[in-house]
Amino acid sequence: MGIKRYELSDGQWQRIEPLLPGKAGDRGRTGSDNRLFVNGCLWVLRSGAHWCDLPERYGKWKTVHRRFSRWCHAGVWERVFASLVADRDNQYLMLDSTIVRAHQQAASGKGGPATRRWGVPEAG
Repeated sequence: MGIKRYELSDGQWQRIEPLLPGKAGDRGRTGSDNRLFVNGCLWVLRSGAHWCDLPERYGKWKTVHRRFSRWCHAGVWERVFASLVADRDNQYLMLDSTIVRAHQQAASGKGGPATRRWGVPEAG
């Protein structure tokens, strides 16, 4: 079977595999399938779906989300993306305006020094 949408290629996987915790020989618990977990995270992040909509083939969504959060706090994702960005031919990484959002107040207002605190009613 070919690569599924949003999943890592074999080359990308070989590049990041040594950077991930949970390998045999690491302290603590060994990850049962790091590639499946990473592909599950990519599915959620790239599809824009909620974690609870994660397909069952990736595991229980709460478990995947909890592990994703632990890796965020441990800086694992920064190491992974730094490695993938180093590949000039990487077409997987992209950014467009559909995934960049500004706060709703960014579209209005006069600008200048802000005297109003958000969430506090205006006097007057």
